[in-house]
Amino acid sequence: MNVTKEELSTTVYDKDTNASAVIVYDYGNAFFNKETWRLNIEIKQKIKILNKDGLKYGQVEIPLLIGENSRETIREIKASVHHTVNGKSVISTLNEDAIFKEQNETYEIIRLAFPNVKVGSVITYSYTKSTKFINKFQPWYFQQDIPVSYSEYNASIPGNYEYNIKLVGSLPLDVNKSDVEPNCLEAGRGAYANCAIYKYVMTDIPAYKAEEYTTTRDNYLSRIEYELSVVRQFNGAVDKISKTWEDVDGELRTDSDFGRQINKKKLVKDVLPSNITTITDKLEKAKAIYQYVLDNYKWNNNSGRYDASIKRLLADGGGNAFEINLLLQNLFYSEGFEAYPMLISTRENGHATKVYPVLTDFNYVIVKLNIDDEQTYFLDATDPYLSFGELPLYCLNQYGRVYDIEYASYWEDIDIKAYSTTQIGAKYKLNDSNQLEADVTIAVSGNNSYLKKRKYSENKSNYLEWLKNRYPTSSITEHKVLSEGKNPEKFIEEIKLVNEQEMIGDKIYFNPFVYQFYSENPFKLQQRTYPVDFGYKQAFLYTLELELGDNLKVVELPEPTTMALPNKAGMVTFSSSANEKKLSVFVRIKLDKPVYEAGYYDALKIFMAKIIDLQNNSIVVLEKQ
Repeated sequence: MNVTKEELSTTVYDKDTNASAVIVYDYGNAFFNKETWRLNIEIKQKIKILNKDGLKYGQVEIPLLIGENSRETIREIKASVHHTVNGKSVISTLNEDAIFKEQNETYEIIRLAFPNVKVGSVITYSYTKSTKFINKFQPWYFQQDIPVSYSEYNASIPGNYEYNIKLVGSLPLDVNKSDVEPNCLEAGRGAYANCAIYKYVMTDIPAYKAEEYTTTRDNYLSRIEYELSVVRQFNGAVDKISKTWEDVDGELRTDSDFGRQINKKKLVKDVLPSNITTITDKLEKAKAIYQYVLDNYKWNNNSGRYDASIKRLLADGGGNAFEINLLLQNLFYSEGFEAYPMLISTRENGHATKVYPVLTDFNYVIVKLNIDDEQTYFLDATDPYLSFGELPLYCLNQYGRVYDIEYASYWEDIDIKAYSTTQIGAKYKLNDSNQLEADVTIAVSGNNSYLKKRKYSENKSNYLEWLKNRYPTSSITEHKVLSEGKNPEKFIEEIKLVNEQEMIGDKIYFNPFVYQFYSENPFKLQQRTYPVDFGYKQAFLYTLELELGDNLKVVELPEPTTMALPNKAGMVTFSSSANEKKLSVFVRIKLDKPVYEAGYYDALKIFMAKIIDLQNNSIVVLEKQ
C-alpha cells in the first residue's frame, strides 16, 4: 500500500477533529481457495496516528479460531511504519520477533507490534487468513472505535452455499454491487460452481463512541453479517442448515427446558392458596399471583436458558429466571388467564435478529399476560422490587418472541404504555432564622422508582445518606416513607429540609430547583450514529409554593421557558408567578419515547442543555420586608 506525502503530513482528521487516529483504508476480500476449498480472507489496512492517544493502535491483535478438528491459519503477514524525519520519509518494517502468539482452548491470538510508531506515523499492514469455519462466512465491520475514511469488502460465495446476509447499523453503503462469476470453483468430474460476487463500500464512517442511554455496541456497529442457510452438494443432496420459525417452534415445543415446562396444570396444582384462587376481579387476582411468586421464590441471578425445572424450583424455593417466570406463566394458565412465555434478548446481549431464526440470540424469558383482551402486561417475577407490570431495565430491549404452544410464535414489541414518573411538591416558608424551609412530598413510579425502593429496603440509613446527596443546596432534617412493602406502585416519601442559601443584605437569591433531574448533560458527542435508548418513557413534574406573607417580596422572577422535541416527542416547561401572598413555580419534563432514533440526537442534546441551564441558572430574587 502506498503512503502519500499528504497522509504523512496530516495532523488532524477534518471530519472528527478529536480523533486520536483514523483508518485511512480498510480492505477485505473473502473467497474460497480453488485448490483447498478453504475460505481465505485477505486483509489490508492503513492507519494514521494523529496524537499520543492514538499510539495504542500501533499494536493489532488477530484472533484465530481453534476447533476440535480444524484451526484457522494466517500467512503473508506484512507490515510497515512510515514517518517523516527531517523532511524525509522513513520506513520501518515488521520483523518476525515483533509477532507474538498466545493460545487458549478456543483461540490463538496473533499480536503484531509495529516498530517505531510515533505521532504522525502511518501504519500499513496486510495478511491472509484461511479457515474451514464457514457458518458465519466472514463478517465485516465497517465501523470502528476510530473514524474510517474508506472501507471496502468483497465477498465471493459459491452457489453451493446459500447465506442469509444482514446489514447491521444505521450507516448507508456507498457501493452495494453484486454479480456472478461462472465456473469459479471446480470439484472434479466436470462439477463446478458459479460464484455470487459482492462488493460493499462505505466512506467517511464516524467512530463508534459509547455514551449513556444505549445498549450493547453490537446492536449498532455498522457491519455485514452472514448465516449459512443451505448447503447444496454436487451429488444433488441439499442440507438445510438454518431453520424457519416453524422448525424452531417445533424444537421449542419438545425442549425439556422450555416447551415441556409450559401449561402444566398438574405441576402447579394446589400451589396457590385459596385466598388467591377465590379472588373474582381478574386484575386483582393476577396481581396477587404475581406477588405470591415474588414472595415465595428467590432468584439465583442466573438466566437458566438451558437448565430449567419448575419441579426443582417448587422443591427448592428458589431458582433461575426461566424457572421462576415459567412458574408464573403456569400459575396464570392454571387459573384461566391468557398468558404466554416471551423469549427476549437482554440489553447486554444485543437485539435478537428478525431476519432469520437464531434461537441462541435469546437468553431470558418474561411473561406476556392478556386480561380481557383490553390490557397487556409484561411481567418478570425475579426481582422483589418490581411492581406488577414493570420490567427491569435489562429486559427493556425493544421486542421479543412470544411463544404460543398451540399455535405459532410471533414477534411482539415490549410496549410499556405507562410513564415512569417523578412528582415532587415543595411548600416553602421563611423560618425564624431567616432561612427558607420546606415540606416536600416525592412520589415516584415505574423504573424511576426502582433504585429508591431497593436502596430503602436494603438499608434505610444508607438510603437517607444517599438521599441527602440528591439535595446539594439543602439540609434534610426529617424523613418519612409513606408507601408500604418492597414494591409499591408508587414510592412515596416526605422530607423536611432547610435551604442553605444565605441572605445577602436584605435579599435572598433562591434557586427554586431544590431537586436536579439531571446532574449534567449526558450527550456530549459531535455526532451519534446509534439511537438514544432510555428504555422507558419518563415524566417529571415539580411544583413549588413559597409563602410570602408579610416577610418576603418577590423582586425578580426567571423568564418562562417552553421547549419541545421534534414530532412532539418530548417537552420541557418552566414557569413562575407571584402575588402578594405566594410564589409559584411549575416545571414539567416529558420524554415520550423509550427509544429515540439517531436523528433526534442534536435536538436531545439541546433539550438536555436547556434542562441543565434551567436547573443551574433559574434564580428568584426575594427581598426581606
